[in-house]
Amino acid sequence: MRIQNIILNLLKEYGEELGNEALKNATEGTKIFGAGGNLDSLGLVNFVADLEDLLSEALQKPIVLADEKTMSAKNSPFKDVATLCAFIEGKFL
Repeated sequence: MRIQNIILNLLKEYGEELGNEALKNATEGTKIFGAGGNLDSLGLVNFVADLEDLLSEALQKPIVLADEKTMSAKNSPFKDVATLCAFIEGKFL
């Protein structure tokens, strides 16, 4: 649950900055990237960097989400909030 809250709060910050209502009201089903996603590729890069920093601080260990394997995966973990949470929890917890 803590991971999800970090992601949702960060998406809401991005929503405020971008004037994006879907991100301002982010939920578990909010699309992040890809078909119907709310971030373009540059937005995703910034989001991932910010999220890595927040997670590293919260979990007290280095977190790298944007490695070559993850970024080239057929099924992107950045599709939506639920998928990203499951990916992070499976990889780091």
